[in-house]
Order: sequence, then structure tokens, then C-alpha cells
Amino acid sequence: MRTHTEAVQDQFDPQAQAYLTSAVHAAGPDLRAARERVERALPLAARILDVGAGAGHLSFTLAPAAAQVVALDPSPGMLATVRRAAAERGLTQIETCEATAAALPFADASFDLVGTRYSAHHWLNVPAALAEMRRVVKPDGFILVIDFLGADEPLVDTHLQCIELLRDTSHVRDRSIAEWRSLLFAAGFDALEHSTWDTHIQFTPWVQRMRTPEALVTAIRRLQAGAPAEVQRALGIEADGSFTWRTGLLWGRPRA
Repeated sequence: MRTHTEAVQDQFDPQAQAYLTSAVHAAGPDLRAARERVERALPLAARILDVGAGAGHLSFTLAPAAAQVVALDPSPGMLATVRRAAAERGLTQIETCEATAAALPFADASFDLVGTRYSAHHWLNVPAALAEMRRVVKPDGFILVIDFLGADEPLVDTHLQCIELLRDTSHVRDRSIAEWRSLLFAAGFDALEHSTWDTHIQFTPWVQRMRTPEALVTAIRRLQAGAPAEVQRALGIEADGSFTWRTGLLWGRPRA
């Protein structure tokens, strides 16, 4: 029987190239907003840690505004993709590190910014990961969290989490802005600001990217079709299974 960490690696290792070219992951207003905040708040000599870097899109976006970016991920396949893509882009300030979010192999106060994008909903222990991020960020540094959000309404949230789990069995939980603020505060961060954007999910590329088995694809479509009107409206479920939900960005800093 696989551990959760092994399940995550098995899910994502073979799909690294698909995530590199994924329209949802490769672009978006959240990346532009992240770059603007980094350019505004950090010196050019900044050292940045991208936790759960995946195919590297956050690292690629922030690298021109930093002296060093460490792209950290438990998937060797993802990290190999990051190295190749960084070399093709001439981003020599990016290096990679194979590790999990809950056990960061760095000294205390090593980074000016610790960030994560579209990764935390896979983490088994978010409080432990945030505690590690708090440990390795400098006292005057910042934290950046970008992820697909949970819903505030329990009915909508139950359907959203179920759809996510059927599509990707390594999914743990999408969290709302309120949940993220509480988690950040408990870890020793103050959330200074947050933003949200609608994110359109095209159904076929979404399930193909994760190699979702056909039986589970069918289960998702049946769940969507049978969802109550409140869920249909909230998620903007379309005839082909595509839907729209929210990406959130939280920007904070360590509490003194």
C-alpha cells in the first residue's frame, strides 16, 4: 500500500511535461500579481524558495526579480522538467531541490520569500509545512500562497472536494481564504492582503493531464449532472463538464 507521498509522486512524475504546457498552470493573473508584489517588496538580491514547484511556473515568473530561486518538489520528474525549461529560458538563477514541504532541508532564516502555487491542496500536513516555511523565511521576509480555493458554502464545497478527489486521488483539500488566514496566523504569519480570480477549467484537458481513469471520469460527470442547482450555478458547470472556480493569492509576512 502506497503512502500519500508515494501516491503524489506516482501521480505527477509521468505528467511533468503536461503540467509545463498546461494553460491553467503556465499563465494567469495570479502570476502577474505575484511578480508585481515581489518586485515591489524584495531587493534584487533576494533568495526565493518555491515549495511544491511542480513544473516551475512560479519559479520562472519570479526568477528575473531575484538572485536565486530554489524550486523544491518531491517529484524527480517535475524537477527534471524545471531544469530543462529553466535552461531553455536562460534562467540560470534557478536551482532544484527534491524534498517535501513538511521537511525543508534549509537553515533557519534562509529566504527572503517562501512561496507555493497550486501545490498545497496536495499537502498531507499543511500546519507542519507552514511551520517549516516560517522557520526558513527571514524575519523581514514574506510568504506567498496561491491555490485553488475551497468554497465557503458547505454544499458547494462538498461537491468541489469530491470532484477534485475523483479526478486526482492524491488530492487532500482546497481551502477557503478564511481557512488560509487562520492557518497562516497559527503558523506565525500575518496575511497582509489577498486576491481572487475566476479560473476556467476545461474538462477534457483537466482529466487527461492527470490520466484520470475512465470510470472516475464517468463518476465526475454523473456527480456534476446530479448536482443541485445551487452547485451548478456556483461552479458554472457546462455541458461538457468544464467549470469555473476561484484561484486565491495570499501575501503575508512573519509576525514579530
